[in-house]
Amino acid sequence: MGSVRPRAETGKLFIDFRYQGQRCREQTLLDNSPANQRRLELLLEKIEQDISVGIFDYAATFPNSPRAKKFARDSEQLNGAPLFPEFVEEWWQENAFRWKRSGIKNMQSTLDKHLLPIFGGMAVSLISKGDILKFRAHLAELPGRSNNKLSNKRINNIMQPLKSILDEAAERYGFTSPFRSIKRLPINKPDVNPFSLAELMRFLDEVRLDFHNYYTTRFFTGLRTGEVDGLRWKNVDFELGLIYVRESFTYGEMDTTKTPGSERDVQMSTLVRNALLEQRKLTIGISEFVFCNRDGRQLDQANVTKRIWYPTLARLGLEKRRPYQTRHTAATLWLAAGENPEWVARQLGHSSSQMLFQTYARYIPNATRQDGSAIESLIQKIILSEDNHEGTDEK
Repeated sequence: MGSVRPRAETGKLFIDFRYQGQRCREQTLLDNSPANQRRLELLLEKIEQDISVGIFDYAATFPNSPRAKKFARDSEQLNGAPLFPEFVEEWWQENAFRWKRSGIKNMQSTLDKHLLPIFGGMAVSLISKGDILKFRAHLAELPGRSNNKLSNKRINNIMQPLKSILDEAAERYGFTSPFRSIKRLPINKPDVNPFSLAELMRFLDEVRLDFHNYYTTRFFTGLRTGEVDGLRWKNVDFELGLIYVRESFTYGEMDTTKTPGSERDVQMSTLVRNALLEQRKLTIGISEFVFCNRDGRQLDQANVTKRIWYPTLARLGLEKRRPYQTRHTAATLWLAAGENPEWVARQLGHSSSQMLFQTYARYIPNATRQDGSAIESLIQKIILSEDNHEGTDEK
């Protein structure tokens, strides 16, 4: 958004706006008065409107400006290439049908919040490597989670659609993609901070009773948040002891799983089976979803995290962790129990065990089992210990 302001030294008004990714300041001989302010504001409105529809003529508007010649030279280099917003619209129509609903929302947010405000007034063929590097440096200064700056992973995710757009435009309009020699930023290894078995059991003992079954399922299946929140009773098979992961509740809507490989059949351990049997008594007649609110609708995960997850950790004096650590906990428990990594990878919905070894290498002591029996043995010991403890209390 441009502005009209007076120069501190002279008091004369000038117009400040962006054109083709560059900041432009054009001086005037007008004194700072309400009438002159309004006059230039109307001119600025017309300039920005003309820029938005691609008809702005810099030389005609500011014939004595040194920038007029520069933009005229740039115009000769366009080779018929459209403005960035025009090509984005074409690119979107050609690709959006391939994306999931959650992907479409993410892409729209990236375009509206980051890409269009910066590159909206530029022709695709005039966006340079320097423009891209400046944009990336700008992203690195933006706030991210917990008052930290944007992570390298988040920056790469914003830069990726820009790369796709410009690479495609370069191929169509015969110019060299400015992304040719720009590498992705390095990404730190995933934040794996699982619960120990003792911490997990303390959490389940402390968590609010109406969420005990929910978190038991999360901790001992490795389901992603959207997968457990979108789990329907039709996908729970007590006879075969399987949970069929076929969909996910993401951004307030039911959608397919994260990737095609995420569709899988997860084996129920005894703890999970018992938790789901208890849950069936509570919600089977209320909702098609296994875990739901009082109205039978899917849980509001932000609300659950704020009111249940973090307060439980705080009461126990446990380190603050994101709820996704329930998935890491399931993986590390299976591996620590000696389950075969290939089996663990299938339970988690990984296409191979490669990611498993990269993420959980230090939790893989021995690959001796392949059928879930190792974790089942561990769970039986937990149940036996609890039974003995209850017997002692009764005495």
